[in-house]
Amino acid sequence: MIPEELEQKVLRHHFVEKWLVGTIARQLGLHHGTVTRVLVDHGVSKPILRRPRMIDPFLPFLHEQLEAYPTLPASRLYQMVVERGDPGKPDHFRSIVARIRPKKPAEAFLRIRTLPGEEAQVDGAHFGKVQIGRATRQLSAFVIVLSHSRMPFVRFFYDQRMASFLAGHVEAWEFFGGVARRALYDNLKSVVLERRGDAIRFHPTALELAAHYRYEPRPVAVARGDEKGRTERMILYLRTSFWPARTYDDLADLNAQVRRWCLEIAGARKHPDDDTQTVAEAWQDERARLLPLPDDPFPAVERVEVKVGKQPYVRFDRNDYSVPHDRIRRGLTVWASPERVRVADGEDIVAEHDRSFDKGQQIEDPAHIEPLVAAKSPAPRGARIRDAARGGGAPRPQPRQRRCGAAPSRRHLGSRRGPFLRRPRRGGSR
Repeated sequence: MIPEELEQKVLRHHFVEKWLVGTIARQLGLHHGTVTRVLVDHGVSKPILRRPRMIDPFLPFLHEQLEAYPTLPASRLYQMVVERGDPGKPDHFRSIVARIRPKKPAEAFLRIRTLPGEEAQVDGAHFGKVQIGRATRQLSAFVIVLSHSRMPFVRFFYDQRMASFLAGHVEAWEFFGGVARRALYDNLKSVVLERRGDAIRFHPTALELAAHYRYEPRPVAVARGDEKGRTERMILYLRTSFWPARTYDDLADLNAQVRRWCLEIAGARKHPDDDTQTVAEAWQDERARLLPLPDDPFPAVERVEVKVGKQPYVRFDRNDYSVPHDRIRRGLTVWASPERVRVADGEDIVAEHDRSFDKGQQIEDPAHIEPLVAAKSPAPRGARIRDAARGGGAPRPQPRQRRCGAAPSRRHLGSRRGPFLRRPRRGGSR
């Protein structure tokens, strides 16, 4: 601020004497910005002086192209104006295009309130990578939020395969004590195989899951995550409230910690629509409106058809699992959950193992390997002699008798025929 009498001098020199800003600043010992501020405060418009630019002749062309193609990349526009004679540089050109590109109009949103037990929103999120032995796995969170009470359920997995997707639903409905009447999803491949407008081809396993629990699967519109904003905000809350500086021993420990967080931290928040109760209290009221759970949980397993080669192992998720050696050279079926791997031959379960998330491992059952080792290991020579003396055991195979003139084993026939061909004749020619 400058004294009022100095402001009056600035105004008098400008309006009466017609001095320029720089002249007033030099004569009164003020900064030119101070003089400009005084004049603007008293209604003088600030002159905008802009030097002519090389891009100015091309601005009408740029406005025309961006009006017709609002998302046209600046790199392509730059090539187009260069072909028309613009000598400017691409970096400065990008900033010009960013200023003149048409802005998408702001969109207003309605506040949506759902009835108790009416809706749940489902989503997933990545939480970095973890090292398991020699394998690097993607740590993923499966998140469901009841839309009315905002009560969350979170379960971490080492992948986003179908078995994890199914297990997340089964555990979530059991955690909530019931099932919402509809579930909102992104257009992920575990739910939507193909979509064209409103025509949706659902994944058959997702439809079986929904039919088992009697709820409606409803994918939101493409690229409209705001239609399930409760899970989007819950994932952000999970990243800021639960995840930072989190340590855990294994996946089971991490899931136990996030379950406590859902109940004690996320559930203790004030309800957004009713600050007289917490999220957990609203959830207790909502549980009575949820659909009842079925008698049996849905089998949260992934089915994969595999082929057994000459070795008694099936390949699944970068690891080998043993099967009985009499099941080689045939097709089998792997039924895998996040915890167990079962191998079936038709309707018979022929092998069962704990699942490994490492890679390049051989997970073996001694009951599969020991019979093969015994069948492949020959008996000691002394045991064969005793068995022969006692008349027991299989008879020792006799060597095959060679016919006269037959070639010895592992020798070419020419080595036997050569001496006869080179033998001298007796008595001249016959």
